[in-house]
Amino acid sequence: MNTPLPPAIFLMGPTASGKTASAIGLIESGLPVELISVDSALVFKDMDIGTAKPTADELARAPHQLIDVITPEQAYSAAQFRTDALALMQDITARGKVPVLVGGTMLYFNTLQHGIHDLPQANPALRAELHAEAAQLGWPAMHEKLARLDPPTAARLEPGDSQRIERALEICILSGRPMSDLLAEPAAGPVPYNLLKLALLPDDRAVLHERIAIRFDQMLQGGLIEEVRQLRQQYALTPELPSMRCVGYRQTWDYLDGLIDLPTLREKGLAATRQLAKRQLTWLRGMDDVTPLNCLNPDLPGAVRTTVSDFLQTPGKAHV
Repeated sequence: MNTPLPPAIFLMGPTASGKTASAIGLIESGLPVELISVDSALVFKDMDIGTAKPTADELARAPHQLIDVITPEQAYSAAQFRTDALALMQDITARGKVPVLVGGTMLYFNTLQHGIHDLPQANPALRAELHAEAAQLGWPAMHEKLARLDPPTAARLEPGDSQRIERALEICILSGRPMSDLLAEPAAGPVPYNLLKLALLPDDRAVLHERIAIRFDQMLQGGLIEEVRQLRQQYALTPELPSMRCVGYRQTWDYLDGLIDLPTLREKGLAATRQLAKRQLTWLRGMDDVTPLNCLNPDLPGAVRTTVSDFLQTPGKAHV
């Protein structure tokens, strides 16, 4: 007789879809759940405004794991997230609770569910060489270099996507094989949980864009520029670091350097946030076995709570 897998819940959605309010609603409803953040920006300490990090009051009401785990000078990978998340999930399950993984970093969700490929770890010396080469030749030229080494990977990357081009080149050089070949091999270790995968999707993308604009303006009014100015004083940062590549932060960096004015900061920040939401929605619509919920529902937290409650009361109902 097979032992049933313990339950776990993915609460996924694009930016500004109501994930935090829905997660807090689950805690305050009394359901036996605990929260783990799935967000590549919330891992950074002192980056609060531009990441829409839950407030101190919200975190006191509904604690989230994997928030504020590294400084903006450091990097955090999908592989590290999976290691950390699985350890936390095991601990939550052992205490008789159900882990709820909430956030918008779809790569992290995908890596957690399906396992991860055995790719070479980051090599600081090689990255420094690639950065120096890119500074001399430009990232479009580095993209052309990648196209010679790994045509399939280069074909899906934009010539200006420096972060992913750099990583793909690093993998090619360290492994001696194209990254696309390595990713085509089976990944090890699917997540050992019975999953309910909730996807918070808008039935009208224009309304989501309105929400994004309102929230970005609130960030600007709430001190985003001063936050980035303070980060630059407090830490040894460069615009190439993952923290400063986050949406809103990269545009504010350019503003503080005098490269753009305030209206352009707002315009570029909004455009980047809408592009982020588009990528998140593309990920979600390509996922299997998701339960969609309209994120524009005025009672979204109630809809999430009801769906989760039904799942927890019906063993084996969810998707594996």
